[in-house]
Amino acid sequence: MEADTTPPETDASKTPTARETAELSALLEVSQTLVSSFDIDRNLRRAMRILHERLGLNRGTVALVDPETRETRIAAAYGLTRAQLARGIYRPGEGIVGRVVASGKPMVVPDIGDEPLFLDRTGSRPEKRDISFISVPITLRGEVLGALSADRLFDERTSLDEDVRVLEIVASMIAHAVRLYWTYRHEVSAGERLRGELKARFSLPNIIGESDSMQDVFRIVSKVAKSQATVLLRGESGTGKELIAHALHYQGARPKGPFVAVNCAALPENLLEAELFGYEKGAFTGAVTQKPGRFELARGGTIFLDEVGDVSPAIQAKLLRVLQERTFERLGGTKTLSTDARIVSATNRDLESMSRAGEFREDLYWRLNVVPIFLPPLRDRREDLPLLIEHFLGRYGSASGRDVRISPDAMRRLMSYPWPGNIRELENTIQRLVVLADDDEITAADLPLHILTHDVVDETTASGLSLEAEVEMLERRRILAALRTSGHVQAKAARALGITPRQLGYKMKKYDIEG
Repeated sequence: MEADTTPPETDASKTPTARETAELSALLEVSQTLVSSFDIDRNLRRAMRILHERLGLNRGTVALVDPETRETRIAAAYGLTRAQLARGIYRPGEGIVGRVVASGKPMVVPDIGDEPLFLDRTGSRPEKRDISFISVPITLRGEVLGALSADRLFDERTSLDEDVRVLEIVASMIAHAVRLYWTYRHEVSAGERLRGELKARFSLPNIIGESDSMQDVFRIVSKVAKSQATVLLRGESGTGKELIAHALHYQGARPKGPFVAVNCAALPENLLEAELFGYEKGAFTGAVTQKPGRFELARGGTIFLDEVGDVSPAIQAKLLRVLQERTFERLGGTKTLSTDARIVSATNRDLESMSRAGEFREDLYWRLNVVPIFLPPLRDRREDLPLLIEHFLGRYGSASGRDVRISPDAMRRLMSYPWPGNIRELENTIQRLVVLADDDEITAADLPLHILTHDVVDETTASGLSLEAEVEMLERRRILAALRTSGHVQAKAARALGITPRQLGYKMKKYDIEG
């Protein structure tokens, strides 16, 4: 009996197609996104974006049933504005989405231009021709939680059955994620509640910080806020001293009283004196009416003296009297006035050295320094950077109607940068990146040059490279960044670099950069 030497037949149908590969990749990415955090709204938005980018499913929306009103409201979407989202409300059985929720069965509209039941409640499709609409129920253990819907460009040659199958799988993932989130929100354990109460006790509104140094600041503020003790806020510019001053006021015993802020460094001596203490009519040329000072206006509240280390010796003497006796006179006046305002001051100057040098009154320093609070620079609280970056991304992304994220490489560079301007510099940088970003992901190439080159300077200094080698390394990285930003259009990259295309070509050849 002869051996069978015929090679085994290959089944070409078992080789995954490009569509199947894209589906598997999209489903894996969606599943990872839905469990990436407990921010369910963000996770759902990103899942809808994945369906758009990987499978061409446009205007993906997740509509959930309100357990009280039984209305179905759009909870998250990709490709819709805030105003369009707000209009996405459906009563039971209303429109395609309402019927899907009521029946618990998927519905497919090959061309919405020919379907009278399609309401376009969001108003996001001014031209309804040549658009297919698919909506599937989001169900868990027989309960309909909502509906998942998406568009696709209409094509008679394309079957929508594959889209229905993929959306049903994604809807099942969303159902588990939503149920898990609701359980998390409504069934928190006693230990988690206690931790939340402790964290709330030592945190302040509008101030982000989970580092040990910021928790120390929160504890001091919580202890001193209810008292009338004078507070001196110390720290570099941009560390959030004014935010802490507001927290001291609004967490204090008189939150309904006025909060009056004065930037002592922004005004010359004569104007600062008039602002602080007021003046009488005729006190000087131009004083045509009587004007109350900031200490008068702050009665029953708080006066915040920012940059107090920059005041002149004459103003220092008058401030000392207010701190000691709580009395003062207006410029050109003889009547003694009083104030009960709480005094909170701030400075980034070294008042101790200034006192020793005779530049700042030592007695005033001790009057101001009853309760000192030191705000750490951002470089000393790097564990707070991801929270702050996410906060500013959310704020400015929402303002522009976008869901912007930071790539891992860009985040690494932002984390390694020392931020000499502290939170103010970080906020301005994130706002600029969101406004100028071409895509919803900010990459390292989008970062400002001084942040991009920070690592390079550290690397070259540590490695002992010559000045010429360091300059060449910086130039090469700058060219690569410009090429990435311009989509490798050399003329556009040359304009961004401020050189001619011919010069760019020469440098690309010099540094062995492919076109």
